[in-house]
Amino acid sequence: MRRFIVTIVATLAAVLSLGVCPALAQATGAGASYVPPSFDHPRKVVLSLSENEPARVNEVIGNVGNVQRYYGADDVKIALVVYGPGIHSVLKGSPVAERIEGLVAIGVEVLACKNTLDTIHKTAADLLPGVTLVPSGIPAIIEREAQGWYYVRP
Repeated sequence: MRRFIVTIVATLAAVLSLGVCPALAQATGAGASYVPPSFDHPRKVVLSLSENEPARVNEVIGNVGNVQRYYGADDVKIALVVYGPGIHSVLKGSPVAERIEGLVAIGVEVLACKNTLDTIHKTAADLLPGVTLVPSGIPAIIEREAQGWYYVRP
């Protein structure tokens, strides 16, 4: 019986080391290698803003700042994708314009959805300085995730 258990454990270890079952390997921690955030290996975090209520907009902006303070400016890359009603926060004259400009100033990539701008009959000229236009907000998030970014919807 003991030999049978040893054989099963050895077989399981071999399967995990070959990557045959990545989900099981990840769940058990087999083959996992933690790399702490650094200048050369920064954490990459993409957040979204799709609401226009002032309290919610300020909460999301605050979360962006909290992430950067936690990791340090050199150890994290942050992108904020703005779409839907949230687009109003990145337009010139926005009540949070100063805060958005502050994010841009500290290196946060603020991305605005062109589809949403088209819907409200605005153009890139209506955006705050430093805000980058992307064709579509949600695919911008999906593509970042595909490139290894962590998606956080605060």
